[in-house]
Amino acid sequence: MSALPLNLVVLYVEDPKASAAFYAEVLGLEPRALSDGFSSLATAAGLTLGLWRKATAHPPAEGGPGSAEIGIMTPEKGGVEALYARFRKEGRSFAQPLVQSPFGPTFVITDPDGHRIRVCQPD
Repeated sequence: MSALPLNLVVLYVEDPKASAAFYAEVLGLEPRALSDGFSSLATAAGLTLGLWRKATAHPPAEGGPGSAEIGIMTPEKGGVEALYARFRKEGRSFAQPLVQSPFGPTFVITDPDGHRIRVCQPD
């Protein structure tokens, strides 16, 4: 069996337009779709981040922010530390400050809904 493409991640949010603005600024991407019910941004690698209004999701969304993470793996030497400095300067909300973990330097910011975004180096 050939591998299926993993090319869509959906987060359930309160305000898709506000979340799209957050991710556009943090990731440097332009929204592809922008509406009150659903917004999306696509990466050059072919992954689409969907932002679906939680109140209209079918079937209803269960669980909540903080029960999973999306991540930014930066391969550049010092890249994690550079992003940490940038996000601190921008006043982002941090769930975890910069720490040295067994897998290298890492930190976690949160989006407007509390979804966790981990920044780290590739394994």
